[in-house]
Parts: sequence; C-alpha cells; structure tokens
Amino acid sequence: MLRLEGLVLEQGDFRLCADWQIGPGARVALIGPSGAGKSTLLAAIAGFLAPRAGRILWQGQDLGPLPPGARPLSILFQDQNLFPHLTLAQNLGLGLRADLKLSPDQRVEVDAALERVGLGGFGPRKPPALSGGQAGRAALARVLLRARPLLLLDEPFAALGPALKDEMLALLAEVASATGAAVLMVTHAPEDALRFADSVSLVAGGEAAAPVPVERIFADPPEALRDYMGRAPGTATGAVTGKGGRIGGA
Repeated sequence: MLRLEGLVLEQGDFRLCADWQIGPGARVALIGPSGAGKSTLLAAIAGFLAPRAGRILWQGQDLGPLPPGARPLSILFQDQNLFPHLTLAQNLGLGLRADLKLSPDQRVEVDAALERVGLGGFGPRKPPALSGGQAGRAALARVLLRARPLLLLDEPFAALGPALKDEMLALLAEVASATGAAVLMVTHAPEDALRFADSVSLVAGGEAAAPVPVERIFADPPEALRDYMGRAPGTATGAVTGKGGRIGGA
C-alpha cells in the first residue's frame, strides 16, 4: 500500500498537499493543468524531492530515508530512460545489475522480456535506431524485468500518435498485471485515464486530491476538472462511456 501521509511539497512559491492511500495493483491517473504539481508529486515519491512535511510510506515503511535507487519502484519519463550508447540488452540489464555483470540466467531473462513486448532479437540494437513505439516497448520490458511493486509514469507516451499510444497503454496494462504493480500515471489526456486507470487524482489548486473512480469523476466532474477539460457539466461533450470507451458525445 502506498500512503501519502500529510504530505506537503514546496519549491519556492509552489506548494502541493496530498493525504491519501492506494492499494497494491491500483491504477491511478494524475490529471490537472500544467504546473499544478503532477510531476513534482512523482519526483517526491521517487526520492528526487524531499517533502516539506509529512511522509511517503510503502507497506508501512517510511521511504524518506531511502535514496531513489533503494525505493521499491520504477519510473518512466517521456524520454523512456534509455541510455543511447548502450544496446537494448544492456539497457534492460541495468534493471538487474548496475554493473551489467549478468549471469547466464539473467541474460535469458533479458531476452525473454524483449520477446514478451514484441522485441525479440532487438537486444543488440541501440535506442537511436528505434522508433518511438519500439523505445516505449523497450522501457516497459525493463519495468517487467525489475518487477517493482510501484510504477510511476510521467507522460511516457505523450509524443506518440493516437493508435500507437493506445497500443502502449494496452501493453502497459499487461505489464502492470504481470508484475502486480500499483501505477501512478501522469497524463493530460482524459481518454488515456479512461483506457488505463481505475481511478483519478485531480491535481489542482495546490492539492493532489484523493483518487476517485475514473468513470464517476468524468460523469460528474468537480469544478476544477471541468475548468481543465473546458466542458460544462451535463452537456453532450461531457458524456463518458465505460473503460476502453471515449469522451465526447454525438
């Protein structure tokens, strides 16, 4: 269980508060206007930003004393966290050993992870030779290898076209199911939340609100979310179908 206990984050004049928890396997979309603090919240959970007050706990353990590399999580950014001078096999191997001195069994694990995401035989290639979709698949393969119980995503598929983004979200769901990870995903696209998440935390006005079931929040959005989406409540453009559906009306 991830618990944000009286959490307060500050950077200059910026301040963000959060006080809520999610269970293992939860899939939460963080939605809100640019600059509201979505990425800042992930940075704090990952250990890159110390809280001004409060605690971040996983399974009851305070993560505050732990450096980023010792925390039970993986994080993906828009650049997919791939080192361009290393091969894909080496990039994935870093998820198992920082010195890349892999055992034969670990090398088999790397090959199996690439195969699992549709990149069998791509191990010798380097990231600059990949398409955006292939880079996303490689990043997810490393997440699969690491098998950490918490996964943070900061718009890793934002630069992809709609069809390819849908494919990556489906693959992300497969990886999350395979690892049992709880997922926090920053997105500016409500439709991405509908396709992947089971709940939404609205980040606005200095607060990361407690997650609300995804279909419920879009069916009756709070004022801050209506302002963000630019829709009035009760209109056809505010209609929401079920998960895997769409936002919008006829």
